[in-house]
Amino acid sequence: MEYTAKKFPDLKNDRLLRAALGQEVDKVPVWVMRQAGRYLPEFQEVRAKHDFFTVCRTPELACEVTLQPLRRYPHLDASIIFSDILVIPQALGMTVEMHPGKGPVFPQPLHDPSEIDQLQEEGAVSRLLYVGKAITLTRHKIEGKVPLIGFTGAPFTLMGYMIEGGGSPTMSKTKEWLSKFPKDVHKLLRLLTNVIIDYLVMQVESGAQLLQVFESSADHLTREQFIEFSAPYLKDIRSGVKESLNKESLEQVPMTVFAKGGGQSLDIQSNLGYETIGLDWTVDPVEARKIVGENITLQGNLDPQDLYKSPEEIKKLTTEMAQKFGKHRYICNLGHGITPKTPLESMTAFTEAIHEAL
Repeated sequence: MEYTAKKFPDLKNDRLLRAALGQEVDKVPVWVMRQAGRYLPEFQEVRAKHDFFTVCRTPELACEVTLQPLRRYPHLDASIIFSDILVIPQALGMTVEMHPGKGPVFPQPLHDPSEIDQLQEEGAVSRLLYVGKAITLTRHKIEGKVPLIGFTGAPFTLMGYMIEGGGSPTMSKTKEWLSKFPKDVHKLLRLLTNVIIDYLVMQVESGAQLLQVFESSADHLTREQFIEFSAPYLKDIRSGVKESLNKESLEQVPMTVFAKGGGQSLDIQSNLGYETIGLDWTVDPVEARKIVGENITLQGNLDPQDLYKSPEEIKKLTTEMAQKFGKHRYICNLGHGITPKTPLESMTAFTEAIHEAL
């Protein structure tokens, strides 16, 4: 059966979208970064048979993995499409492999700014259409139970992986580029921004109902560097997506920016045009609210490590966190992605507790 992005089932639970838009909610909505994935035994079963990026590139598999947490945790108020931020460098012609125990590896990272010209910007989004197909299929299979979130990595975060050749605790090569080749860095960030805008618009066209931009490496930037190398591109992504959706007569969707470790720049983030700002676990909700004001939704921010505590403790911590954030303009989440060995009952405790909290 061919699924199209034209006639989706009606949405039954719109808590997430209402919270993102500042509308009244009956309960605080909850979802979890990386909720579709490695902590679930049913995901491990899929991975035992298929390579990580094969799952990303096969709409039926990506859809199945996206739906798994919803079957197990009825209190979840959203799903997020199973994919990876590094599909963009792949679409630009770079090889990315997922190594067990190590994570993503680029066998040939960018060594020199002259290599930027070899990236294949032309047609990059057409090489990502499998994500769109997975989104469309999932929107149908989800049967309107909850909204579906699409996402991307932010330009600085993607650039870091492309230069470092994988995740890096220091990002020393990237930092060297920032000081030695700022012009080339801006050229690369601009290229990535252009592709990201088209990619996100394609996701909305395919059925994504909210978009999240992950600036996962913001903790490596000083406030000044964030202002120079991250904020302008995050802002352009938001306005570029808005303009393109208008031009194509597509419905506007709320957008979330999550700058991990970017707590020192919340005032800057609040001027980027996003409906929601994601907070990591190091940020105090009360302080964050003072900085960003009343007209932006906050998302977060339980420490993922807290999910290793007892269900009673998780319930207590979740309730206390909710009381700090309040019910208005708040989406409950973790302060970063759920970790692989998280006990399954912890997610039950967390998602149940938030619905009873306020």
